[in-house]
Amino acid sequence: MPPWPPSLQPTLATARRATAFSLSRSRRSRLSSSSPTSVCSEQQGYKYSEEQSLVVVGGGAAGVYASIRAKTLAPRLNVVVIEKGRFLSKVKVSGGGRCNVTNGHHLEPMGLARNYPRGNKELRGSFFAAHGPQDTMRWFTDHGVELKTEDDGRVFPVTDNSASVVDCLLNEARRLGVSLQAGKSVSSASVSQHGNFVLKIEKRTADLVDYLNANYVLVATGSSQQGYSIAAQLGHSIISPVPSLFTFKVADKRLADLAGVTFPLVKAKLKLDGVQKSVPELTQMGPMLVTHWGLSGPVVLRLSAWGARELHQCNYQGKLMVDFLPDIHVEDVKRILFRYKDQHAKHKVNNTFPMEFGLVKRFWRFLLEQESLNGDMHWASMPNNHLNAIAVRLKQWMFDVVGKGQFKDEFVTAGGVPISEISLGTMESKKQPNLFFAGEVLNVDGVTGGFNFQNAWTGGYIAGTSIATLALASNLQEQRSLFQLEGS
Repeated sequence: MPPWPPSLQPTLATARRATAFSLSRSRRSRLSSSSPTSVCSEQQGYKYSEEQSLVVVGGGAAGVYASIRAKTLAPRLNVVVIEKGRFLSKVKVSGGGRCNVTNGHHLEPMGLARNYPRGNKELRGSFFAAHGPQDTMRWFTDHGVELKTEDDGRVFPVTDNSASVVDCLLNEARRLGVSLQAGKSVSSASVSQHGNFVLKIEKRTADLVDYLNANYVLVATGSSQQGYSIAAQLGHSIISPVPSLFTFKVADKRLADLAGVTFPLVKAKLKLDGVQKSVPELTQMGPMLVTHWGLSGPVVLRLSAWGARELHQCNYQGKLMVDFLPDIHVEDVKRILFRYKDQHAKHKVNNTFPMEFGLVKRFWRFLLEQESLNGDMHWASMPNNHLNAIAVRLKQWMFDVVGKGQFKDEFVTAGGVPISEISLGTMESKKQPNLFFAGEVLNVDGVTGGFNFQNAWTGGYIAGTSIATLALASNLQEQRSLFQLEGS
């Protein structure tokens, strides 16, 4: 961790250590009007206010990372993280249980920002420069989690077990003294006349209501409605969330025969009715997987992310044109097929096909079936018009997309608090002082490959730094005031 700025170096505290938060509790009761927003005591005629407090709403990647950063920089800051479910639940299941921590192939901020369908323009500035993938990898390595970068750029713990990441984060938070409270949700938020936040906390397992008062609030609730509600209550607008990162359901039921077949590299273009504008990002290249319900794989997931709002408007129906041989021109495909016909005239087309296409036998036989060809015929009997048709199909196969599937490991949404309503340099709200946001609660989402977690780490780091800086500055200002009073 970088050292504190000289102006924020901690000094001997002169104020007393108070309870972490002002709290009142009731059974489905209203907050008492006498409940204080700040606990003060009289000592030698002077008022000593309690220490600064932060409530983080949401115990996911952004929230926990932010709490660690804030508590590291400002040890006397009282930090509590409220999570309605289990801490770091999405981290635990991401990447098939391995946790795709970040992406190691996109290290420069401008290039990294291009992987965010919502946020690609806004994040090109200083956002990732403050804490990018290399910083994330260094942090985890310094805290005992050895990482590896796979060929496609995805970064995983060498254990291939997300528990390595989860345990690291939670253990560090506990070591620093962060209060982790699960099974609770923040149902409402308001600001007192003194400028502090009043949060209504409800427990899932008991008919109890708590009220927490805090100097700072960080909303890091992901795509949960809880976060959108809090943001709206505190003056923010919400861009209606829609799903992102999902698979495509395809009408052709015969594709089920190819379930499990992977194509290492295809070019796929999504065409949607009613979308007049040209969207370059609706053409993507990458691996594709055939499933029993349709198509998946990185290329489809990227298309679903870039076209999330347009697909929602079209009720998830459209056309997907797939080029199975993006590196070979259609005329070259035809020449290869005709040459193969001459060289293998006596062989059956069912068992012998151009290996340079990189196609598996199951897919080749599927191609023959689409052209109503008998696989037992010999190459010499293959009609030339069918060879031409196969070539065109390999380059321009059109599939009817009839719906979306769920990408259960990393469900992501497009929507949330507009980026224009926060300051990316601090993650602080432009609507309400001392209110911060980080992670997917904002209208920022990335394609698959570790980019959504990197957004969480970066946003959490910036927010935690900003809150700690404010808390330290406030404490120092108060101490200076006390010294002046004592010396007068």
